[in-house]
Amino acid sequence: MERKVYTIDNLDCANCAAKIESKLNDHPQVEKAVITFATRQLRLTAENPDVLIPELQAIARTVEPDAEILPREEKGHHHSGEHHHPHGEECGCGHDHHGEACACGHDHTHEEGHSHQAHDHDEPESVRPLLVGAVLFVIGLILEHAGLGWASMALCLAAYALLGWEVIVKAYKNLRGGHMLDENFLMSVASLGAFFIGNAPEGVGVMLFYRIGEYFEEKAVERSRSQIMEAVDLRPDVVQLVEGESVREIPAGDTKVGDTLLVRPGDRIPVDGVILTGESRVDTAPITGEPVPVHVDPGTSVVSGCINGSGQLTMRVEKPLSESMVTRILDSVENAAASKPKIDRFITRFARVYTPVVVGLAAVIALLPSLVTGNWSYWVYTALTFLVMSCPCALVLSVPLAFFAGIGAGSKKGILFKGGQSMEAMGKIKTVIVDKTGTVTQGNFQVQKQEGGPSLLEICACCEQQSTHPIAESIVSAAKRQGISLRQPEELEELAGRGIRAKLDGKEVLCGNTRLLREYGVSFPETKEPGTQVLAAVDGVYQGYLLISDTIKPGAEPAVRALRESGIETVMLTGDGSDAARAVAGAVGIREVHAGLLPHQKLERLQAIREEKGACMFVGDGINDAPVLAGADVGAAMGSGADAAIEAADVVFMTSDMEAIPQSLRIAKATGKIALENVIFALAIKLAVMILGLAGFASMWMAVFADSGVAMLCVLNSIRMLYKK
Repeated sequence: MERKVYTIDNLDCANCAAKIESKLNDHPQVEKAVITFATRQLRLTAENPDVLIPELQAIARTVEPDAEILPREEKGHHHSGEHHHPHGEECGCGHDHHGEACACGHDHTHEEGHSHQAHDHDEPESVRPLLVGAVLFVIGLILEHAGLGWASMALCLAAYALLGWEVIVKAYKNLRGGHMLDENFLMSVASLGAFFIGNAPEGVGVMLFYRIGEYFEEKAVERSRSQIMEAVDLRPDVVQLVEGESVREIPAGDTKVGDTLLVRPGDRIPVDGVILTGESRVDTAPITGEPVPVHVDPGTSVVSGCINGSGQLTMRVEKPLSESMVTRILDSVENAAASKPKIDRFITRFARVYTPVVVGLAAVIALLPSLVTGNWSYWVYTALTFLVMSCPCALVLSVPLAFFAGIGAGSKKGILFKGGQSMEAMGKIKTVIVDKTGTVTQGNFQVQKQEGGPSLLEICACCEQQSTHPIAESIVSAAKRQGISLRQPEELEELAGRGIRAKLDGKEVLCGNTRLLREYGVSFPETKEPGTQVLAAVDGVYQGYLLISDTIKPGAEPAVRALRESGIETVMLTGDGSDAARAVAGAVGIREVHAGLLPHQKLERLQAIREEKGACMFVGDGINDAPVLAGADVGAAMGSGADAAIEAADVVFMTSDMEAIPQSLRIAKATGKIALENVIFALAIKLAVMILGLAGFASMWMAVFADSGVAMLCVLNSIRMLYKK
């Protein structure tokens, strides 16, 4: 099976997208189809997806007559050597900006170069019927009050033709396709029904306010979509390719591994690579959320998306745009948006029941009370208000957009959520379980203490300089920092699990743990300190020891404190020794520690903790802790930008700071809260208007607000996530 991503254009509403998705999944050759209304993407898994597209587009058009499934155009690629703008527009800077603001101040296209329903150049054409219809409607109302009923009716009919023609045509097309309960049909029936009962101004008013509400809802969705995509889509359009002494601009997608690129002050690092010349400070905040710029110089690896400071740099391309960090982050966010949480799936199922139930209720209200009372006009009018409110668009749109905004908000802070399900699960976490090395500590061992003569460090470093063990490397680094010149031993033997026996300056040197010294009969004082002790003896005489331990991350203690204050307990699981683990845990405020565990024992302990304390989140390095990451309710990786970490876990912290843990939980909880607010608000307003309608207090205009107005307010409420502190 092959999975491909397509753009699906001209979707009017989230409910239509849900219907199309359901129909595509019924196709026998489709393994899985997921439509994400927030990104206008279709993710299709099938044997040969491209071959199915004409057939699937025909299916989509039975729900949405103008739906179009297009190949996904990659940013930074051009089919010709020239830069271009859609629709023949030229920009003074000469670039194709794909939705990003440029020096000329124009927004030239929407996401990834695809055209969408509401283009800027089409806007006057789409707004003109609304304005003319509104003017005719107002004049008609004035004439009605002036007693000129025939003139008022003529203007109302003209206004309705302008405002309602498109809606009625769509309703007719959908009826032919067998779709009766879509919003175009419901709105057509409601507004024409008002004409039928002799309330022409009401019918025109309903269509006018529906069209206005639809227009602003569409604008709000487009604005929300563009804001979220701008936050996560850091891919460049063009790069500066260095060729000998000259520099020329090429599309970013045309870069190849080994190319040399110029990065000017203020530019984004375009692709992943290595600095060749120049020095600067690079702002990594767009990728890691880390506010402090990082110094770079020749030989430093840099990832795309970071912003160059004041120095001019040249860099060698290590990965093409399609494999660089900015593309991986965007793919991760888009995958996350396509991964639907339980509440989203529930609302989609609920919407399928909600609309027929409300329409059925409208039919009952129109007929039964009218037959009893004979007041057909009143009860048919009440039933028409129910029809207006029976479209579930506000419900179906509000939940996924809230989660998409939350995913976007996380990516701005260097937190990559892998899906709506994991974000939803994070809202229920009771315990955060952390690994020690690389999570609570930096993972870089350092000599913390030297107990012995002045030559102790030199002796140990000379013996350890050939070893690749992290402990050995920390000893050699400490010696070099002190300017000690190292000599090669005449003999050297590495003793597994114990240390090194060497001959240095004709003397036998032992450098290792207590077991090594006991084996050679060297007496030494027993001491217990948190960390790893490397003891040394020369010709059987004890010389002292070096204490090596990992350094605790600065944000670890505040993060644990923040978790405790929010009612979440922190537990440490580690393979390290008990003394070292408890010392680190005590320093950062972790009260429960389980040390000396093998990977399978970590998983067993995690399962026991989950049974005792409830839903748990495990935070590790994303590589060595794969079984535990998979076994937790939510697995989180301290990624630090590592490729392997991005593939692992449900959430990735691009920065290695532990403070990202409580921050991610806050974002997840706030997102879930906003999604729930949207659902409750939409249902409450619809229910309130229904009750008011039955009581005789609600008009169809109020019903239009309960439909389009509520949808727009839910969109605006969702986008709050991008601005939450």
